[in-house]
This record gives sequence, structure tokens and C-alpha cells, in this order.
Amino acid sequence: MTNAKLPPDIQMGSVHLTVSNLEQSIDFYRRSIGMDLIDRQDNQASLGTVDRELLHLVEIPGAVKVPRRTGLYHFALLLPSRQDLGDVLRNFVDTQTRITGGADHLVSEAIYLDDPEGNGIESYRDRPREEWQFSGGMVQMDTLPLDFEGLLNQTGSRDSGTYALPMETTMGHVHLHVADLARAVDFYQNVIGLDLVAQYGNSASFLSAGGYHHHLGLNTWAGVGVPPLPEGSVGLRYYTIILPDTAALDALNGRLQQAKIALEYEGEGFFVRDPSQNQLLLISQ
Repeated sequence: MTNAKLPPDIQMGSVHLTVSNLEQSIDFYRRSIGMDLIDRQDNQASLGTVDRELLHLVEIPGAVKVPRRTGLYHFALLLPSRQDLGDVLRNFVDTQTRITGGADHLVSEAIYLDDPEGNGIESYRDRPREEWQFSGGMVQMDTLPLDFEGLLNQTGSRDSGTYALPMETTMGHVHLHVADLARAVDFYQNVIGLDLVAQYGNSASFLSAGGYHHHLGLNTWAGVGVPPLPEGSVGLRYYTIILPDTAALDALNGRLQQAKIALEYEGEGFFVRDPSQNQLLLISQ
């Protein structure tokens, strides 16, 4: 199935997480990240911008974070501009939100942090595509120091404590822990239909559609051969890939069935698990 390709205009959809304390998580994502609370019912909450769900939380009291498992490394919120990333950084300062790092990846600038339950988050902005460099079909990325001072100097005028994510914010990419990098790349490249766009030794790979620097990151940094995340643990329930139309979704359905990969149908889409048992939902617009 090496000729299988996803359309170039896919989108990453909402990420669904299990948390142990829904109120604490809602407060963090509203205050520190700037998300709107879109809906709240019983043990679940939907957050994002006014008209786009970015995150869906499900509370399981007593759920714990289990280390060295497959699952979420981080989800990444794509901001429209460098000034918007500066505003995010300013809000982290104003709300005394602890960050875990920052990096200039050549194609983007990124700030990293964890939510109160240890779920990884990246907030980033892309440089213009015409500034990206490619070699041998692979996008050139690096991990250089982030210009924090320059970002803070880019911030717009706003009152402290009133930050909200820009409405244009999207789920830019998702980065996963996997047990076997080669098997995961084979699945996402040759069955799902993403392009391999960057490879870092035997520990990390990045894939995308349409020449993007990456929609999906895969790594074995939690360990090679680590088991799946136990059901009911804090962390990833599933993430979403949105295809542009039903024809593309039907074609992908056919590839998955040909590869004898189990599907679970959900409305007009379907769930599937990668070889490391990370679950994704595939839907169309």
C-alpha cells in the first residue's frame, strides 16, 4: 500500500483525555491556556475556542498517570502569528503558569508545558512556508534556544487576566509515544497515508500530509517495547484526524480493511488503533 496518500488538506481535530479532577483541569485550561468552556455535562467537558472544540476531557476519579507507556507525548496548539505566541507567553507569566521549556525548530517556535495531571502541551507558531528548508524530501528541523525576550516584546496590548486563545487557533499536531517506531511509521505511512517528512535516528519520526512539517510525531522516548496505557489511566483516550470529504474517508476505510485492521464505527466515522494501541478517530468534514 505504499501509494496510499491522504489528501493534502487534512486537519487535526480534538484530542480526548482522561483526567482525575475535572474542575482543576477546566480551571487550568481556561485560565492558563485561554480556552473557552464550550460544554459541560456530568463528568465531561468540551473546551476550545468559541466555535471549535480543541480538547475533550473525561473525568475518572482516582485515575493516575502511569509512566513509561505508549500514549500522549503532547498535543500542540497552533497559534495564528508570532504576536499570538507572545501573548500566550505573557499569559503564562501573568498566571504564574510553569513551563517546561521552549525551542526554535526552524519551521516554528514552540513553548512546552504540562497540565496539572501531566499531559503534555505545546503552544507554537509556524514560520512562513517559504522559509522552510527541505533536503532529500525531508523538512529541516532543529531544536535551538527560543527567543523568549523577543516573543514578550511581540505581545499585543491587553489587560492582565483577560487572555483568550485566538479564534483561529487549531490543533496543529499530535505527538505520541509508541512501542516500536518502525511498525508505527509503517502503519501511518503505508496504511493511513501520511508522508514521512523527518527522521531522527531510531527514536523519533514525523509525518504529515500536504508538505506540512508534521501533523504527527512518533517517538520511543518512553522506552522501546513499552506496553499500552492501561484503561482508566490519566492520558490519551483518542485523537482525531479530519479528512476533507467522505470519498477520502471511504478510501481510507478500504485501505484499513484490506490491511485487516479492526475498525469501530462511530457515527459517520470510525475508530482505529495503531500498532502501539494509540486510538484515533477518523472523520470527514
